[in-house]
Amino acid sequence: MKFIIQRVTEASVEVNQEVIGQIEQGYMVLIGVAEEDTTEIADKMTKKMIGLRIFEDENGKTNISLADVNGALLLVSQFTLYANCKKGNRPSFIEAGSPDKANALYQYIISECKKQVPVVQTGEFGADMKVSLVNDGPFTIILDSAQL
Repeated sequence: MKFIIQRVTEASVEVNQEVIGQIEQGYMVLIGVAEEDTTEIADKMTKKMIGLRIFEDENGKTNISLADVNGALLLVSQFTLYANCKKGNRPSFIEAGSPDKANALYQYIISECKKQVPVVQTGEFGADMKVSLVNDGPFTIILDSAQL
């Protein structure tokens, strides 16, 4: 499982020219699911993401968590995080989880986040989405379950 976490001052996602998810301060998270991923892996990734202390304190140090700033989440599924570009110029996506498995885990992650974060917005699984954001910093963290 892979999470691309971007600290944002605002972010939104559109489907068919309609905003379906929008947040102010918080994280815009791209979520990629592999076939071998499980709810246990999702729990570990979610716990790590929510616990990150990447907002600045009064001394300018990244020492404040999402909860400390009353931050929100915008969670967007993105199977292309599992692109394999080793051969040729056309990426292969065979390492990505099947749509049914990936959607089930994406929905699970959303439900678990909603238990811990007051504002959780989402994209639409499998849709052609337009994501806009203002990356604060810029500050981007890559969480990969293979490295946790």
